[in-house]
Amino acid sequence: MQPVRVGSKELIREINSSLVLGELRGGLVSRTELAKRTGLSLPTVSEIVAELIGSGVIEERETASSGGGRRPVLLGLKPDAGYVIGIKVTETRVIAVLTDLNAGIVERATASLGDDDVATVVRAIAGVVKKLRAAASRHSGGGARPSPVYGVGVGLAGVIDRASGVVRHATYADWRDVDLAGLLTKRTGLPVVVDNDVNTLVANEQWFGAGRGVSDVAVVSIGRGVGLGMVLDGRLYRGAGGGAGEFGHTKVVADGPLCDCGGRGCLEALIGEPAILTATGSTTIEQAVAAARGGDQTAVDVFDQVGRTLGTAVGNLVNLLNPKLIVLAGEGTRASNLFLPGFEEALQLAVFDGLQRELDVVVDDWDDEAWAQGAAGLFLGELFQPNLRPDEADRPSLTKRSA
Repeated sequence: MQPVRVGSKELIREINSSLVLGELRGGLVSRTELAKRTGLSLPTVSEIVAELIGSGVIEERETASSGGGRRPVLLGLKPDAGYVIGIKVTETRVIAVLTDLNAGIVERATASLGDDDVATVVRAIAGVVKKLRAAASRHSGGGARPSPVYGVGVGLAGVIDRASGVVRHATYADWRDVDLAGLLTKRTGLPVVVDNDVNTLVANEQWFGAGRGVSDVAVVSIGRGVGLGMVLDGRLYRGAGGGAGEFGHTKVVADGPLCDCGGRGCLEALIGEPAILTATGSTTIEQAVAAARGGDQTAVDVFDQVGRTLGTAVGNLVNLLNPKLIVLAGEGTRASNLFLPGFEEALQLAVFDGLQRELDVVVDDWDDEAWAQGAAGLFLGELFQPNLRPDEADRPSLTKRSA
């Protein structure tokens, strides 16, 4: 276990600043309301607010209506006080966005990948980062002190040690124990966080989607593969070594079809896009979807079975974790009208009595840009937190006093 910084007035101030900033991420709030929500005294809140206004991180926006007496002043984040870059790495390209402190997209950039070699991917990411840093300077006026780009968040498929930024295994490339965060930091000069790409979808759900304010959420991504991101008791759960969420490689059929992982009967081997193409005899997933919507019975039956298999697997997930919310996301949701009836019926049958009573299921058809925006959200989430460990001293944080 990593040591924690010894308690001090400065550490307490940073923790209190984090509480205030966390509330301001949700919208405009008065000083009095901040005190109520955080449990801090009004003088403490006022002192923190004054520091954050002085550093340019928050600002007074407007006055709220009042039932009598002085109208309270509402505070909010100053979105253009800084920027973060979010990146989604696919098999064929890099999708990148520049976001403000509210995770709002300001600029976009993409780069094609000729191959999946580490050097190629690092070079492509460094290229889009350079473009977006230049864009950030333009958006902040290009003055003597333009707003900073605090860092980069990267999401890709695989088993990733979030703490070290090491890709233990990349799903669609022959990578083993690649220090991607270190390579990118050296190349770009910026702090970099790397995480499993489904966790970036979770971050997007927490910032903008149905998962906002929900403490227990499971995000299931479907498409070429099947992934899982989890928020348990309000915290993103990654597992001991960053490998939590390999939902697609849970075994659902004994001696079933061979999976790319080398195992048999994996959920991914039964409902992933390659399996759908094989079962329907289609060349592309768009072709398979069109066939089903056109009434081709084979294709209709394939998507129905996909829904039922997924519904049973998600039902087992509900029985294990008892989440409040299940989000189905990823490119596979474009065919949701074809598989949802079978999914819902199988889910109902699989879930233990009572656990479905307060369960919500939603479909969010996020595109690649949303995955990149979520990667920025992962970095932003850390930016709003204090540096609790001695080895985090150099990590950027909005809670630190400005120089």
